[in-house]
Amino acid sequence: MSENFLSDQFFSRLETLALHLQANLTGYFGGKHQIKKYGQTMEFADYRNYELGDDIRRIDWNLFARLKKYFLKLYTDERQMHIQIFLDCSASMASYPEKAKYAISLAAALGFLAVRNMDKVSFHLLKDGKAEDPFGIIVGKNKFFGAIGQLEKIKFEGEADFATSIPRTPQTGTNDGLSIIISDFFTDNDWKPGVNFLLYKRRQVLMLQVLTKEERDPLYSGRFQLIDSESPALEDFRNIRIKISRSMLEEYSETVQEEIAKINSFCASRGITFLTFDTEDRIEKAVFKELLQADLVN
Repeated sequence: MSENFLSDQFFSRLETLALHLQANLTGYFGGKHQIKKYGQTMEFADYRNYELGDDIRRIDWNLFARLKKYFLKLYTDERQMHIQIFLDCSASMASYPEKAKYAISLAAALGFLAVRNMDKVSFHLLKDGKAEDPFGIIVGKNKFFGAIGQLEKIKFEGEADFATSIPRTPQTGTNDGLSIIISDFFTDNDWKPGVNFLLYKRRQVLMLQVLTKEERDPLYSGRFQLIDSESPALEDFRNIRIKISRSMLEEYSETVQEEIAKINSFCASRGITFLTFDTEDRIEKAVFKELLQADLVN
């Protein structure tokens, strides 16, 4: 990418943030997320009465000396979550160069927050009906920055098939983390089955829509040939010649807002966080304001 939204200073600022995940997720031992269960860390949480079969090494003998009763020490449980990032790499995401850059930058920022918390992260590139996984499971900043260098070189092409590719992702665990979908959601394919699969796996889901100002409120007028960026042939029925009028633009803008409202309604009914970003806004605003206000980072 000729212009990068990210910088060393930006990643340095991200060091002050952490992903805020649901407390009912389980994950694996080794991360920094404290969940509502007692476990094996060194941070004291509470006491409970000793029961037959409990590990006597956890008895607080000082408390026994005072009260002549057996109490067990309980410690907080910290788990390592798996953060999945599904990045729409279809041709429509590259119809405006800044949109592809913005989407990659969002993916990089959220991936960085994952590895900073000692979580696992994986990137899944949705295009040509598949979910490519070029990097595998990433743990640690060194491997992360190596992957980001390659992520900036990916080609956006073809169509994204959410319904087919997301359920076929082999690393998708159950109740062990957050799945993030970054897309413009401009697709003829139904993306809802893919999202429903993630909910079936009891994963926390975050949907981020990236649009340009021109896509939301275009200023065209006159005669144009409209070409579907994901159409393989110019003679495709989706490619048409048309005279664009003011009333047509108003109708288009209303339709875009209606589609955004439909996505928002779908997500609200399923407990999914859905946010729409404008590429004219700085990536810092997306992370330090929008995600913070949505209680996705803290």
